[in-house]
Parts: sequence; structure tokens; C-alpha cells
Amino acid sequence: MGSASDAGKVRYTFRLRVSGTTERLLQAEWDRCRWVWNQCVEASNTAHTETITTGVKIECGPAQLDKRLTSWRGEHDWLSNGSSVCQQQTIRDFGRARAKALKDRKDKSLAPRQRRGLPRFKSKHRAAPSLNYTLRGFGIDGKLLNLAGGIVVRPVWSRDLPGAPSSVRISRDVLGRWWCSFVVPRPEVEQLPATGRSIGIDWGVTDVATTTSDDHDLPHPQYGRTAAAKLARYQRMMARRRPAKGAAASRGYKHAKRAAAKQHAHVAAQRADTGCKWAKAVAADFDQIAVEDFRPTFLARSTMARKAADGAIAATKRALIEQAGKHGRQLVLVDPKYTTTDCGNCGVRAKHRLPLSQRTYRCEPCGHVAPRDKNSAHVIRNRAGFNPAGADGIRPDRSPSEQAA
Repeated sequence: MGSASDAGKVRYTFRLRVSGTTERLLQAEWDRCRWVWNQCVEASNTAHTETITTGVKIECGPAQLDKRLTSWRGEHDWLSNGSSVCQQQTIRDFGRARAKALKDRKDKSLAPRQRRGLPRFKSKHRAAPSLNYTLRGFGIDGKLLNLAGGIVVRPVWSRDLPGAPSSVRISRDVLGRWWCSFVVPRPEVEQLPATGRSIGIDWGVTDVATTTSDDHDLPHPQYGRTAAAKLARYQRMMARRRPAKGAAASRGYKHAKRAAAKQHAHVAAQRADTGCKWAKAVAADFDQIAVEDFRPTFLARSTMARKAADGAIAATKRALIEQAGKHGRQLVLVDPKYTTTDCGNCGVRAKHRLPLSQRTYRCEPCGHVAPRDKNSAHVIRNRAGFNPAGADGIRPDRSPSEQAA
């Protein structure tokens, strides 16, 4: 299950089984959509240049590009042989990407590295296929998925769809595996039995999650470190067999490249599986969940970047939020500011900064002593208002439902 653009929608993803003939049809459809995308990029760049030159703003939105698509399909028979649905959706995707880039340019609060760049040309050899179909472009016939243009694929139905899908996206990953992702209405809440318990969660690097419950701490699995030896071997193979510029890649290079990609995919699957199982266990055992609203992007510029990335904190946090919403648990995102320096017992704030090397928290006024991360987890739970006896019943400025929204 993933996110969708509409708050009331979610994505359900399934693996696709495609034959050689079907794969060629999908690839041909993608080639047409990729050509449409590149034409949109060229038209946008031209409009931008003419706007600067003449001083008159020239519109190049989806409405103008739709008119050009009609003329393009009339000029090229090979383009009109493909489905107009996914070509029109390619223009919609381009329009959203371009609008987001222009919006980020005006947002002065974003750093340059945080702003999305304008859409670029998609290369035939590097861009991954992605086709988007709306309701009039697909249909489900039993266990088969019929796409516009006479393309029939067979999804692996690992679970039932909670409702009628409004769109589907067909994509292929770096390993050559095909997937279909349906946008469906958000399913009803699967309410779990009440437990009357609450938990505070603090994110970290040594342990991915430290909680107020010792049984629910999530140690760092270090999947990336375990797979580093195999991955380094495949990368050395790629370096030895790398083709010269402009030359075709050898079979050995392709084999090494696929092996490296397979290793990356395996590690990513391990991280996702561990995070989802842990989040499910937390949602099952606690009615109230206080989570540090931690954004680990700053760790990418620190010496802990590799280990932090291997821990997949952001993905684990998303999985926990998803599980809490799925099972009707109350979840509050707590501002991480001063969670390290506050005391989880009396709420008094330390007057000095605590270096990372100091792993034990000591409160001078009340004498409370606890591991640093454990103390932070208790502070987070107190701030959410889930432990009124702690820190003099400190509660957030907004209600938990408003914070989780």
C-alpha cells in the first residue's frame, strides 16, 4: 500500500506476469509516451526562451500541449497507433512536474538542493518505463488486466482491491520486473482491540527506534553493511567491464549490473519488511503512539550518513503512520526540539548541550538517570499528553488529532 495524490485514495501494487510479446507491446507504448514527454520538454523550453526574449508570457500548460498532441498524432502514424489515454496522461504528469518546479522556484524558504528542477529529456536507455491509464484506458476481466491498445497482462493478485480503481500505472524496475499500481478508495479502518497502553518513540542511528517499552525497541538491522561485500564485488566487475564511451555494453557488464541491482533490491525489500512488521506490532499493542517528527535529511551531510541511510528511518516512520491510520490508533507527531535536553521525569530542561558521546542523561534537580534515547522517548510521550503523570502533565498546543492530520 502506498500514498496517492488524494487524501481519500491509496495505492495497491501488484507484480505483473508478462509474456515476451506483451513486453514488446508495453515497450512500444512507452517509446511513444517518452517521445511525447520529450516533445513537451522541448515546447516548454522554447516557450521559456521566447518569454524571456519578447517579454510576453507564453503559456505552455496541459491545455496547449493537448492541442499539440492532436496535431502530432495526425502527423505521425506510428504515434496514432498507440493509445491516446496514456499519451494524454504523460502530458498531465509533465504538467504537474513543471508546476511543482515553478512553485519551488518562488519558495524562498527552500534551499537550492531541495527545489525540484524543471522536467528534462528522458533517455531511451536510462529512463524506466511508466504508463498511466485512467478509467477509459483499462478494465479488469476476472484475473486479467486489459489495457488500451489490446494489451492484456496478468497481475499476481496477492490481495483483494478494497474498491473500484480509478487509475492504474504500469511500470518496470531496474531488474526488468513489471508492476501495476491501482489507485483505489482508502479502505475502512480495521479497528484492533483496545489495549489502554501508550508508547513514545525516539528515532536514532545506533538503534533505529528507541521506545518507552523495552520489548518494542527496533535495533539497527544493518542489512546494507551485511550486503556490502557482495555489492562491492559486483561493482568491481562492472568497473572492469565498463564499455568505452559510445560502445555497446557487453554481456558480462549487463550481468554484473543486473546482479548489483538485484542486491540493492534485496536490501530495500529487507528494510521495508522489517519496518512494516515492527510498525504492525506497535499498532497492535498500543492505543496511543507518540512519534518524534524527525526528518533525517540533515544526516546525509554528516559522518553518520551511511548508517542512517541503512536504517531507513523515514520509511519506517511512514510505515508506522500508515499502520496507525489503518487500525484506528491515535498517533501524534511531536516536535523533536529539546527532546534530548528535557527530563522525562520532571520536565526540567538542561542548561547545557549534551554531546553525542554522552549516552546517559542525568537530571540534577530530580536525580533522574536514564539512557539518553530512553529519556527522549519518555519526553516525547509526555509532550503528546499520553502520560499526564509525567512532566507535570505537559500537553501539546494542538490536540493529538490536529497534530496527526
